Amino acid sequence: MIRLAIVEDEINYIGTLQEYLSRFCEESGAGISVSVFGSGEEIVNGYAPVYDIILMDIQMEGMDGMAAAHRIRETDQDVVIMFITNRADYAIRGYEVDALDYIVKPVDYFFFAQKMTRALTRIRKPGSTVLTYSTRNGLIRMSVKDILFVESEGHVLAFHTTGGIKRIREKMQSLEDRLRSEHFFRCNKGYLVNLRYVDGIQDGWCVIGEHRLLISRGRKTPLMETLAAYIAEN
Repeated sequence: MIRLAIVEDEINYIGTLQEYLSRFCEESGAGISVSVFGSGEEIVNGYAPVYDIILMDIQMEGMDGMAAAHRIRETDQDVVIMFITNRADYAIRGYEVDALDYIVKPVDYFFFAQKMTRALTRIRKPGSTVLTYSTRNGLIRMSVKDILFVESEGHVLAFHTTGGIKRIREKMQSLEDRLRSEHFFRCNKGYLVNLRYVDGIQDGWCVIGEHRLLISRGRKTPLMETLAAYIAEN
């Protein structure tokens, strides 16, 4: 399910965007959940990086869309931001916050659908997927491109990432299914490795930096073949 936020202070345009999103989901088969914010302050206050796409009006009362986007980028580098504006020249500033695109009012459905298709392409690129978990200590959000490998510790999975180790309650099989298209490989019952970070295979071990992860006998050849194919493609 794709999580999308609309940040818009004009009720009419909120209704139009919701209608267009409903139509887009029917036509494309995309699953999109929508949250609505009436101002820049509303989305920024207590912002959590749980959204995949933000549709944000640039011109709003109080905190405008550009200022809100700068605040969001302080904690969320992955969310796709698209601006909605009455003036195309305002959207040029979108490069400051790595905005993907802009939509000019009045919003045309065909044009809107093209922009949404482009946004979905970006968030669905291998490596762009973000895993979000709610824990007792708050929200944890990880980009799969930052995961070196995942280690099973009983009922807990230890995510070894470029930023340290994060422990989450999830089943390895469930995670493997979620990451099937993200260049991960289950080298044995207890390890799921990110092929991007595999430095080599030596004497039955998968080498990732300083880590040596045991490869199950029956998975050595499939791992080598999968790794070779990944290297050829990338």
